[in-house]
Amino acid sequence: MKMNPPISVRCCANLAPFGGQFGAYLSRTQGGHLTDRDSYFTFRDIRRGEAPRANRANRGGMTDLIRSACLTHYPEVARSVGLDPQAMLRKARLPIACLSHQNMRIAVTGVRRLLEASALAAGVDEFGLRMAERGGLSNLGPVALIIRDQPTVGSALDALSRYIHIHHEGMRLAIEPHGDTVIVTLFLRGGRPRAPRQSIEMAIGTVYSVINSLFGGGWRPLEVHLMNPPPRNRAYYRKFFNCDVAFNSEIDAILLPARDLERTIPTAHPLIARYVESRVDEFDAQHNSWDGKVAQLVRMLLPGGGCSIDRVARHLACNRRTVHRRLADCGTTFSEVLDAQRADLFMHLIKDPSRSLAEISVMIGFSAQSAMSRWFRGRFGCSISEWRNDPRERVLAAVGRW
Repeated sequence: MKMNPPISVRCCANLAPFGGQFGAYLSRTQGGHLTDRDSYFTFRDIRRGEAPRANRANRGGMTDLIRSACLTHYPEVARSVGLDPQAMLRKARLPIACLSHQNMRIAVTGVRRLLEASALAAGVDEFGLRMAERGGLSNLGPVALIIRDQPTVGSALDALSRYIHIHHEGMRLAIEPHGDTVIVTLFLRGGRPRAPRQSIEMAIGTVYSVINSLFGGGWRPLEVHLMNPPPRNRAYYRKFFNCDVAFNSEIDAILLPARDLERTIPTAHPLIARYVESRVDEFDAQHNSWDGKVAQLVRMLLPGGGCSIDRVARHLACNRRTVHRRLADCGTTFSEVLDAQRADLFMHLIKDPSRSLAEISVMIGFSAQSAMSRWFRGRFGCSISEWRNDPRERVLAAVGRW
């Protein structure tokens, strides 16, 4: 079956007149294509960028989320340019708690508002790059565990491309070999007509930082291309990427020598990487639906108290009516999701004999132990003490009343 060239190649096709490495190798090629090994990089995911309206319909209006670990270094960067980080988060309508909980899921749109507002308020064009400079592999959570144990830089980039959506749902990478050159092209979903400057530069800066860390530092790409116009401080960009940076380009990409992909990673443990991949695949399958996202947010918000549908809606950058409607489409309700997550978390916490019932009641979102006791009896048909003392009740709670 004949396949169309990937979007990034079609975008690159007009770059020859710009000169540099892009022009040199594109003038020698007749249009790139993805190999069988690379095919999973684009056609399922990058097509989303071609037809955003259809994609939104397919996703049921689902908001793209990103792990709050992306903001781990935000307070440090904000203060370095004279900003109050908490005040900026409030303006961007992001929860302050996302600064202390790395696995919190927050709306990509909120992070974009924060980055753009911060760059504007500080008068710093390279704010996104400053964030990427302090982040990198360590901020990618489970994705980092997969990447760092790959045998080569090339397989690590493959893994980054396959799993980056676990960290940032709206981000995709295409890795395209062209003879002795490889292009790593960035796509961010959502934008009018594209994602704003700081989000793009933070994302591509993070990709650079990941690759650089695989080399142990000091790595130098051939070129970096950005669709953004030139900033006031070009020197910062060249120093950050350690190479020439082309602005007003037709693509957001990093260009590197193909031989760099063959570089081995001495500390790699491929067996560990495969195990982590299998677990991440399971997680991805469970949380790739609207009810899965809501369940994940509920589980995260419960221990802090105040796990309401309004709070969940704010994380998803929508209103409570949208949450109700989308959950109804999935055949469930917010109350059912909340109840199931409470029960699951209770069964996990009760195994620890050092935890008191009062402590557990707070951790599953009740204001008092008595309220938890009433909830438990209503759900499982017995008291907590009866459940603890009768093995048959524990079995019924585990398999018959969920």
